[in-house]
Order: sequence, then structure tokens, then C-alpha cells
Amino acid sequence: MDCLSSFSCVTLLFSDSLIFPLYYSIVDIIHLLPDSVANQIAAGEVIQRPASCLKELVENSLDAGATHIHILIVDAGRTLLQVIDNGSGMSEMDARMAFERHATSKIKEAADLFSLRTMGFRGEALASICAVAHIEVTTRRKEDEIGTLLEIAGSQVLRQEPCQCSVGTNIKVKDLFYNVPVRRKFLKTDATELRNLIQEFYHIALVYPSVRFTFVNQDEVMMDLPEQTYKQRIEAIFGKSTAKPYSAQLIDVHVDTELVNVHGFVGKPENAGRNAHQYFFVNGRYMRHPYFHKAVMAAYSGMLPGELIPSYFIYFDIDPQLIDVNIHPTKTEIKFQDEQYIFQILVAAIREALGKFNITPSLDFNRENEIEMPLLSSTCSSSSFSNSSRSTLPHIVTDPTYNPFKTHQRNDADLSSWKKLYEPLIEPREVMEEQSPILFSSSLPIPIQYNDRYMLVPCEQGILIINQHRAHFTVLYHRLLSQMKAQKGIKQQVLFPEEWHVSADEQVILTSIEKDLNYVGFDIEQFAKTGYSITAIPAAFGERSALPVLKDIIRQVQDIGTSVQEGWQQRIALILAADMAIPYGKHLSDQEMTDLVSALLEIPNYSIAPDGKRTLFLLSDDEIKKRL
Repeated sequence: MDCLSSFSCVTLLFSDSLIFPLYYSIVDIIHLLPDSVANQIAAGEVIQRPASCLKELVENSLDAGATHIHILIVDAGRTLLQVIDNGSGMSEMDARMAFERHATSKIKEAADLFSLRTMGFRGEALASICAVAHIEVTTRRKEDEIGTLLEIAGSQVLRQEPCQCSVGTNIKVKDLFYNVPVRRKFLKTDATELRNLIQEFYHIALVYPSVRFTFVNQDEVMMDLPEQTYKQRIEAIFGKSTAKPYSAQLIDVHVDTELVNVHGFVGKPENAGRNAHQYFFVNGRYMRHPYFHKAVMAAYSGMLPGELIPSYFIYFDIDPQLIDVNIHPTKTEIKFQDEQYIFQILVAAIREALGKFNITPSLDFNRENEIEMPLLSSTCSSSSFSNSSRSTLPHIVTDPTYNPFKTHQRNDADLSSWKKLYEPLIEPREVMEEQSPILFSSSLPIPIQYNDRYMLVPCEQGILIINQHRAHFTVLYHRLLSQMKAQKGIKQQVLFPEEWHVSADEQVILTSIEKDLNYVGFDIEQFAKTGYSITAIPAAFGERSALPVLKDIIRQVQDIGTSVQEGWQQRIALILAADMAIPYGKHLSDQEMTDLVSALLEIPNYSIAPDGKRTLFLLSDDEIKKRL
């Protein structure tokens, strides 16, 4: 024991086949964390924001068989997040055990992970929530005469006692992250967090239309969704923001196979936009799946112009043994055993749905030799095809020695010749990038309009060629930003106000940016819970409808979020300026051109429009002499 004089034997560790002593040194530094600290660490992964908390609580209510779930929010979940359900409730012992780590009623052994039909199963959510908040729970089962009241704060049980309450569970989460100030500090604005709460609510409400949901924010009912069909639920959530029924824009998709059943809805191509509602669900669970998104886009190939994308609500029903949901605590990333086959099924189902509504181009099967068949992926199993089908595949002959670039080797002399040819076009660009000041002999000369598209202005360096649309776009953009910063805009009252109905998440964004819209000239008054009236528009807006522009602003602010005011102000100015700028082909008077050029040259970076394109081009005197 001399060699162990600095150690003290404490205990023995037992395993299946080993028994060995464990010694602690007087300088040991490794120790077990207290449960409260371990729960706070786990909470950082499971409960990232109030929306994460809402997701876990509502999923527990669904697993408990609730048919009506009532959600109350105060201060975007920071102060209070309450979920009330009429589910099965809990006994006194279950109520206490539910907040222990890895305590769950959903599974009993590892094999149960491959037959999951419940939303939760990890047994981490409630323990994580009570580690970073004050929890108050009242719950009662139908067979019990009285219920249980339980209060927990920071994983410490404050009290547990019998109480009178309704059947089901009522859980209040107060002061979220009160004991984790760093996490609470990095929460976004109330508007952003409320939007996240609403989006998480959509993920659940869209896949459980048979459950009634009530969503209350700051004592105001934002959504009250009764028991509905899938299409009715989609219409109830998103239909308020469209002039025509939203469900009329959707096409039914349905296919049943031995591998997977797929049903849901996809949007008509003519209703595609830059911001669409896109949702995947599997076995009653929302998921993100980029690979299946590619399948949807492949089905729309050749039908969508530009960067437009379709809306879709796709529901998968598959054997739980063929998927793995235990990848991440949020359970939104799911692995499929047969992804490639489901990809093909999804593409075929959507194309069939589009074809039934005469949206896809018709095929002349008498001209089968002209139909381009897609090549099979090398990842597909060869056993999937019979020998007879292989024999029908054409034999393709290739020449491995062919190189189309072999006879066109790069020649430095040729490159130099091309460079010389383009030098005159490169020089003016370099001059403009330096942002040299434009000099005039005396006052600004009257511009000359060319082709109702450009303005030609003589100056000491040569001739300025100005794109009138981009010039006006740039001037309006900077003017609108200045109005928002000065909180003063020029507006005109409309004779017949337009009505605007918004969805719950759009209403949150509108509330955030309403003041800035007012500063640029809009007056928007609320006349109903989700209804607004546009009573004034910017003076330069003209007689056009303001509704499409306002909808575009809402959609683009959704993309960037509402946490940074400068970001959405720039987006508002960009959209309005692009819409109000004078169009190509408009004839301008001498005074209009002079005012426009003067205003443009007062902007610090006048040569670049807000969208990154050039507003003008300087044709220098030297270049003119070279040409003539």
C-alpha cells in the first residue's frame, strides 16, 4: 500500500465481467453534476425559446388524447405560457414523476423506438422546462374525485397537494429562463418570438384537424379552430389573407402504396409565389425534409416561371419501423429507410394530381420515341428490375477518346486580342467604380431624353447616360428611408378604402412594421380581429391598388424576421421604390428630368441602384475621340 499512500480506496465498480477498485486522488477534478445543473444543460438543447416549450406541452396534450387544447400567451411566452387540455390527466404519483429526467409513459424499452405512434418519448421535455422556469400544474383523471396541484421552480418541488380541478391537465410555465439570464437575454423581440410561437402552433394544428385549438395572446383570441377536415383547417389558418378562398388554390394529392400512403394538397402553378406555405408531416408529426422538397419541385418542373415556388401540405403515413425520429431532441429531422422510392412515389403522385386538373402538358403516346425518359439512378437496387426489362433498354455506344476541347486549346495571344477588344467597355466601369464627382461647366444642363428610357447629360468629363427608371428607383429608395428615420411621410387619402384580411402570423408582422408604413404614407386602421382598412397611401403611389405591395412587404419581412428594424425598413423602402418608380417608356418633361438628375447626384453612391444595378454610364471624352 506504500505506492498507494496518496490514494484512498472508496468503492468498487461492478460491470458484467469486471470488478476493479476505484481510487480518488486528493487532486481529483471530475465529479457528477447536480440534477438541477444537468437539467439546465439539457434544457439548452430541448427548450431553445418559448416556441420549443409550446411544442412540447401541446404534444403531451395530444398524447394524452385531448380533443380541445387551449393556449394562453403573455409577453410572447416570457411571462406566461399556459396550455390547458381535456386529456386523460395524471395521478398524484404520475404528476410528480413526469418532471423527472427520462421519465415517460410512451416507451419501456429500446425496441419501442421503432414502433412509435406518440409525439413524445424521450422523457426530457418537462424536466428541461421545470429546470429553467416556474411551473404550476393542476391535473385530474376522470376516475379520480380530486386532482393534484404541483409547483416546481428550477427543478425544486415547492409544494404538492390535492386540489379541485377539471379533468385533464392545466400547466403554466412562468418566467421562462429566469435562472438562465444569458439565454433570456438572447431571446428576440416579442414580435419575433410570437411569430415563432404561431409557426409552431401551425405545425401542430395543421396535422390534427380533429382537435379543437384556441390560441389567446395578451387576452385576445387570435385563433379559435373547431374540429375540421384537413382542407378546412388550412383554409381557417391561411384563408384570411387571400381575397379568394385559399382552398380553391389547392389540388388534392392521394396515393396508397405498400410502402407509404401519401395524401394532402399542392398549390396550382398559377398561384405560386416567392413565399409559399410548405409543410411535410409524417405519422402526425411535422418534419423538415430537403430531399422530399426536391421531389415536389421536380414534379412542377417546367411549370413555374422564374424563382416562384408552390405551396404544399403533404402528409405521409408509414410503418414506424421504416423511419427513425430519434435523431434530434426537436424531432423534426426524420430518416426514412427507403427515401429514394418515396421520392419517386411523391413525384408520380403530384404529377398525377396536376394532370387530373389539366395542368400538366398532355402527352401524345403515339410519339413515344420523342419522349425523353429519365435515366435510372445508380443508387437504385438492381433487384428491382427483371431480366426481361433490362433486355429492352437501348445499348448506348460511347467514344471515350472524344474530347470536344482538344482542338481548341487556349492561346494566350487569342486571349490578349479579346482583352483589347473589350478594353473600351472596361474603362468606363472602372471610372464609375471610383465614384468620381460629375463636373459641369456652370449649372446642370437640360437632359435629353432618348428612347423614353435614358437621359443624356453633357458634363466636363463627357456624356452621362442615365437609366431613368433606375435613377428614380434610387431617389425614391433613399427618400423613403429618410422619411422613416424622420418619422414623417407625405400621404394622400383614398376615396374608397381597401379592406385587408391577414393571418395570425402576418398580423404579428404588420403590428411590428405599422409605424414605419405610416411614416412612408400608409394609414392602416383595424376594423376587425384580423381585418384592416387602407385609408391613405403614399402621395407618389398613384391610383393603383396598394394591397399587392403591402402583401409583398409582409412576405419579404417574414423572410428576414422582425428582430432588426433597419432590415425591414430597407425592405419596405426597396419594395415601395421599385413599385413607384417611373416605368420604361414614359416621356418626361425637361423640368422632370432636371429634378430627377439633380436628386440622383445628391445621393452619396448615386451610380449604384438599391438592387445593385448601375444607374448611369459615363461616356468619356477620350472614348468619344477614339470612336470618332
